[in-house]
Amino acid sequence: MSRITVETTVHAPLATVWQAYTTPADILAWNAASDDWHTTRASVDLRPGGAFCSRMEARDGSFGFDFEGTYTRVVPEQLIEYDFGDRQARVEFTDGAEGVHVRVSFDAEQTHSIEQQREGWQAILDRFKAHAEAKA
Repeated sequence: MSRITVETTVHAPLATVWQAYTTPADILAWNAASDDWHTTRASVDLRPGGAFCSRMEARDGSFGFDFEGTYTRVVPEQLIEYDFGDRQARVEFTDGAEGVHVRVSFDAEQTHSIEQQREGWQAILDRFKAHAEAKA
């Protein structure tokens, strides 16, 4: 299975970045790859064995799906690992002089091309960056 990585540097304090990534109300604000999609509900039980779910829907109501899984490892303000279906992902938060570097790596799926998946996840991460910086 291929692994894809997307990353960004967020110019905000680490605590702000972590909260924006892990709080349901914040997730509703940034979790979409484009303006014609949105997240209508989100739940987070941020602990190993805890579940998460984000309901992503097309704004025109034509399609929607639940992005859900189980956290396998959580190190506050440093690392989140989770399983979703038969795939895994890792989110790393590294505080540095330029801001907080956020790196997301995940197992690719077979339906969409590697490039489509990378572009979609990067677009979501870019929206996250803008949201977290606006909170700082």
